[in-house]
Formats: sequence, C-alpha cells, structure tokens
Amino acid sequence: MSENAYGTASWVKSSYSAPNGGTCVEWAPAFASAHGVVPVRDSKVSGGPVLLVSPESWAGFVTLVRASDA
Repeated sequence: MSENAYGTASWVKSSYSAPNGGTCVEWAPAFASAHGVVPVRDSKVSGGPVLLVSPESWAGFVTLVRASDA
C-alpha cells in the first residue's frame, strides 16, 4: 500500500495523548473500516512513518491502555 493511500486519511488524536506534546498517538478510523488495517502514527510527526496493525491488534491495544488507566 502506498504511503499516499493513508497520508490523506482523516486522523483522530487519542484522548490518552498528553497535551504537552509528549505521547501523541493518532489513528485513522475511516481508513481502517474501508481497508481492514488500522494506520497509527505519532501526531507530532504527521509526515513520519505509519504503523499498520490488524483491527484485532488495535482493539487489544486499546483494551490494555484502558485497563491500565483504571
């Protein structure tokens, strides 16, 4: 998949991202729904690398983060 394919996706910043610019993660939910893979990137480096993960892996990651917050 070319970088341009997800470079124009609508990105959503995680509500767990720090406001001070420390840990900033965003993902593209519409792209994930359309293509079956979840693109994840550092929101501070929008032109940087994108990690592509399976929907199941992304769901597991989100569950783990939420559980560690409790």
